[in-house]
Amino acid sequence: MTVAINNLGVSHGARTLFKEATLNFNPGSCYGIVGANGSGKSTLLRVIAGDDEPTEGIVNIPKTARVGVLRQDHYQYEDVRILDVVMMGIPELWAAMEEKEAMLKAAETDASDFDYERFGELEEVVMAYDGYTLESRAAQVLEGLNIPTEVHLEPLSVLSGGYKLRVLLAQTLASGPDVLLLDEPTNHLDIVSIAWLETFLQDFRGCAIVVSHDQQFLNTICTHIVDVDYEQVMLYKGNYDAFELAKAEERDRKEAEIEKQQAIIEEKKDFVRRFKAKATKARQAQSRVKQIEKIEIEELAQSSRRYPYFKLQARRQTGRIVVDVEHISKAYDDKQVLDDVSFKVERGERVAVIGPNGIGKSTLLKILMGEVEADNGKAAWGHEVEPGYFSQDQHEVRDYPAETLHDWLWQFCPDKPTGFVRGKLAEVLFGKEDIEKKIAALSGGEVARLDFARLGILEPTILVLDEPTNHLDLEGIEALCEGLKSYPNTIIFVSHDRWFVNQLATRIIEIRPDGVENFKGSYTEYLEWGQDHLAR
Repeated sequence: MTVAINNLGVSHGARTLFKEATLNFNPGSCYGIVGANGSGKSTLLRVIAGDDEPTEGIVNIPKTARVGVLRQDHYQYEDVRILDVVMMGIPELWAAMEEKEAMLKAAETDASDFDYERFGELEEVVMAYDGYTLESRAAQVLEGLNIPTEVHLEPLSVLSGGYKLRVLLAQTLASGPDVLLLDEPTNHLDIVSIAWLETFLQDFRGCAIVVSHDQQFLNTICTHIVDVDYEQVMLYKGNYDAFELAKAEERDRKEAEIEKQQAIIEEKKDFVRRFKAKATKARQAQSRVKQIEKIEIEELAQSSRRYPYFKLQARRQTGRIVVDVEHISKAYDDKQVLDDVSFKVERGERVAVIGPNGIGKSTLLKILMGEVEADNGKAAWGHEVEPGYFSQDQHEVRDYPAETLHDWLWQFCPDKPTGFVRGKLAEVLFGKEDIEKKIAALSGGEVARLDFARLGILEPTILVLDEPTNHLDLEGIEALCEGLKSYPNTIIFVSHDRWFVNQLATRIIEIRPDGVENFKGSYTEYLEWGQDHLAR
């Protein structure tokens, strides 16, 4: 079922996000919406979902279409069984099943006034939605998102926040939608679950519209890219790589056309300057003046895409052995997350620690940084190692909500003038109007950029990064990747972004339930070697 937007526009006060957007989203296609943070891509998705009102224009979705929207409201399901939360994704079917169950229970004690007609109506609803297979369908989706069978009958409250959001994703996917609207669905997924979701979307017969900052995810699933930029919404055919190439070529073509027009104008102006006072040429000069006035040069709008500059340096080199991890084990209550983990990291390596969520990747980094104590084993830093840590919860920044950006960053370079601090903030896209902002008012992406400004000032001799791309937009991720490639020393990082891992890693350490796989090489080489954990 086709979703159509016609002359759609959204403005917030004097600021226009986009205007005059007209395009169709067709079944059998997957559309990736991309754009800088704040450009309006999530707003566009919310308008299509009916959660936000546009400033102008309309959205047309067939009345019979079932629309599945990924929402974040898991709090209303805290006491509901996980499997039931997923099945509640089809409200009409769930209500019919619940009412049927209640009628049958009541009939066990008193069947005299059993309403067979109503029961038949409910049965028709169940059959129409293939309700007798709903439970197995829901269970399959949960398994695909790495939520094991043994917890399916537990209340949602037993899961962590990230896994609760997986259940809401499962609810959306299992509802049998004709139109699927997903805003950053990979944010709380590990690499294994992302691969499962990719397969689901590739097999999906309806219309899927997805906002994501994961380049490999967009490359794998998308048949089209919807670009929100220059206050416009533009449709490109193909995946993310094809879009980037087409957009760059289109911009180059427009710039070349403008240069050509400007050269023509200059040529005519030069003729006028030379001959306007010469009687025999005056008429020709005047003709060229009129020609100049008729030439319209397109003014290229400024892109909303901005690339931060992550200047990451090390104050000195380290010894050959950067860290020696020996037989580390860690359990939380009866859950074993790390079991006899050993490895050494040498100078200059870029080590990606990968594996499914809950396996202990972040815990391992916290043990290295001394934030968590191992139950057994030890980790010893080498000579001249002074680690700089980027934590997943970004507590280095968020623990100071009342601080301004300027004052918070200045504490790491108190001997520097205020101009130096302002310059460092400008590098990560904080302008004059931002420096007195309170940290409490920052978005996740802004906090991440500020934290990397801190690391740039400190110049640590190694970097330890836990999910550094989580809140960055595509431009921020690309810029961070370039900054880290220029960093001269060792990097140890956890990430579920496969493009980022493959761009950066020279060594893969995969933590699995059955042990640790240690591979020297890129992520692509690791998969080619045969240890494709995605298949597992």
